[in-house]
Amino acid sequence: MKEKVLAMLRDIPGKIGFYYKNLTTGEEWELNSAVPLMAASVIKIPVLTEVFAQLETKNADKSEIYEIKSEDKLPSCGALNYMHTGLAVTLQDLYTLMIILSDNTATNLLIKKFGIENINRRMRSLGLEKTTVNRLLFDASDAARGKENYISAKEIGTLLEKMYRGELVSPAASAEMLDILKNQRLNGKMPFYFTGEVKIAHKTGEDSGITHDVGIVFAPQPFVVCFCSNEVDVPRFETAIQQITRMLYDMQAAK
Repeated sequence: MKEKVLAMLRDIPGKIGFYYKNLTTGEEWELNSAVPLMAASVIKIPVLTEVFAQLETKNADKSEIYEIKSEDKLPSCGALNYMHTGLAVTLQDLYTLMIILSDNTATNLLIKKFGIENINRRMRSLGLEKTTVNRLLFDASDAARGKENYISAKEIGTLLEKMYRGELVSPAASAEMLDILKNQRLNGKMPFYFTGEVKIAHKTGEDSGITHDVGIVFAPQPFVVCFCSNEVDVPRFETAIQQITRMLYDMQAAK
């Protein structure tokens, strides 16, 4: 199965990072898993981590109220940009929407509040060297200067494993972050061949030539799997994500 999966991925042109780890046996498979790739919305997992770290130390309060201003609103993913200006939401609403609807307005508000330097310092303290926030989302001037946010498949897999084991911030914070990821509403990739019978805690990311899906599949032996790509044929890679996730799950069911 390992060689079949890796062969499927190698056959797709573009930059692909892949990481799989069985969380029961420790078995790992990888393909270019340490290569830094433009993050798209997967960078929201590191942002979420910093939010929970500051909640844990009482530097933030999940009930804090934010009023959504017109200048806060960003296009594309999310709900807040469609809501009326002046809408009052809590910090908890922001970090939940950032993950389950990939809300870009919520994300930038959180990055501004919690700080790019703090997020990156947190990632380094966790041993992640490639995963980096370099700019706000939709910052055209920074993007024009070549500033991008980066992840690697294995580093995001490491964050997810820590979350699964209750080691990311704290056991309670890890459990709450996992619950948010399980409530993901953007389910066209890893969960495609499942109809709700299998829990998957995951986060997607998309941009031009970019499609990611990273998460934990709660199979009989839960596993982390991270599919990351830049400069790919997006429909082709997404088909591979759907098929491989099902294959990995069925591999266990057949044992």
